[in-house]
Amino acid sequence: MSFDERSMSSTWGIALGRDRLLRVLRLDPMLLVIIMVIAAFGLVVLYSAADQSEATVEAQITRLTLGFAMMLLIAQFPAHVFMRLAPWLYLLGILFLILIYPLGTEVNGSRRWLRIPGVLQFQPSEVMKLCLPLVLAWYLHERHLPPRPKHVVVALLLLLVPCALIVLQPDLGTALIIGGSGLLVLLLAGISWRWVAWSSLLAVVSAPAFWFLIKDYQRERILTLFNPERDPLGSGWNIIQSTIAIGSGGLSGKGLLQGTQSHLDFLPESSTDFIIAVLEEELGFLGVVFLLLCYSLLILRGVIISVNAQDTFGRLLAGSITFTLAIYVFVNIGMVSGILPVVGVPLPLVSFGGTSILTLFIGFGLLMSIHSHRRIML
Repeated sequence: MSFDERSMSSTWGIALGRDRLLRVLRLDPMLLVIIMVIAAFGLVVLYSAADQSEATVEAQITRLTLGFAMMLLIAQFPAHVFMRLAPWLYLLGILFLILIYPLGTEVNGSRRWLRIPGVLQFQPSEVMKLCLPLVLAWYLHERHLPPRPKHVVVALLLLLVPCALIVLQPDLGTALIIGGSGLLVLLLAGISWRWVAWSSLLAVVSAPAFWFLIKDYQRERILTLFNPERDPLGSGWNIIQSTIAIGSGGLSGKGLLQGTQSHLDFLPESSTDFIIAVLEEELGFLGVVFLLLCYSLLILRGVIISVNAQDTFGRLLAGSITFTLAIYVFVNIGMVSGILPVVGVPLPLVSFGGTSILTLFIGFGLLMSIHSHRRIML
C-alpha cells in the first residue's frame, strides 16, 4: 500500500470514528457544528463588547460548557420521555412563577428572579419558554389535527396562565415572546386560518384599550420607538446610540476592539441586549451577514428536523423551538436597530447570559433527541 493510500485510509478511519462517536452520543453533526461556530464567534464579539474582560469571557465559556453538558444529557433520552414529563414540567414552571411574588428578587422594580441560596439564581420565565411548547405539544399530539375549537380553547388557557403571571412581574416583552412560542405550536398543528384572521382582527380592534392597560414605562418605550429624539438623554438614549454604532460600522467595520460607542461607554448593555451593535460597528455589515447566515442555517436545520420527526409531538415541539429561536433573533436585531421597542431580549449564543443560555441548549438537546431517536422505517 502506497503512502497516499495509507493516508486516505487513515483519514476515512478517523471520519468514520467521529461519525460513530456522534451517533453514540446522539448528536446531530450539522446542528452541532453550527452551534459551535455561532458560540465561538459570539465569544470573540463578547471579548470586545466586555472591554477585553477575560473574567466575562471565562464566565460565558463556563455557561456554554454547562449548556453543552445539558444538551448532551437531554439528547440521550427519547422524545417520548419528555412527552410524559411535559404536564409535570409545566406545573413546576407555573409553581416557580407563583413563587416569584413572595420569594423573588426585585431588580429595577421587577420580580423576575428566584434565588436558591448558595446554589443558583434563575428566571422562571426562561424555564417556561420550554415548558409551554412541551405541554402544548403533549396536549395536541393525540388529538385530531387540525385541532377542534374546544381543543384550541384548552390550549389557549394553558398559554394564557403563564403569560399572565409573567406580565404581572412585570415583563410584557418576555410574556409576548412566550405567548408567541405557544401560538407557534397551534399554527404548526394546523389551526384554521379563520381563527388566525379573527384573532388578528380582535388584536387590532383592542389595541387602543391595550394602550391604557400597559404601564407608563411601557408606553414610553413605544413612543420612543417612533421618536427617539423626544428624549435623547433619557429613554431615547439606547436606540440613538445603537443606531449610531450600527451606522458607523459601514461595510467592513472599524476593526475588532476598535469600536468607539461601546468602549467609550456610549452604548448601553453592550455585552448583553445590544451586543449586535458592537458587532456591526467593529466588523461591519459583512460581520452581521455572516452571523445571520449562521442563524439561517441553524433555523433551516431545525425545520428539517421538525419535518422529519416521526410523530406529532416531535414535529410540534421541534418546530416551536426552531421558530422561537428565529423570533428571538428578529426581536433582538429589531430593537437594536430601532424598528421594535426595547424589550430586553438577548441575542442567542452571543449575548452574555446565564439562564437563557441553559434554556437554549436544553432546546437544542430536545432537537437532537427528536432527530437521533427516530425509528428506522423498513
